[in-house]
Amino acid sequence: MEVMNEQPKKLYRSRSRMLGGVCGGLAEYWNVDPTLIRVAVAVLFFVPMIPVVLPYLIMWLLIPERK
Repeated sequence: MEVMNEQPKKLYRSRSRMLGGVCGGLAEYWNVDPTLIRVAVAVLFFVPMIPVVLPYLIMWLLIPERK
């Protein structure tokens, strides 16, 4: 039986950023290409019934930047 000694993943804003580093940080956390997250956020920005700007700004304020 294998024992898992991994630390839990933590969400940080990326230092490789375009605006606030939120999309890059989410991409690092989910281990996907940051471009996919950025395109998804850009598309959702233009969907009128799905608010994206306010959650993005809240995450920008609450998620710490990677040191």
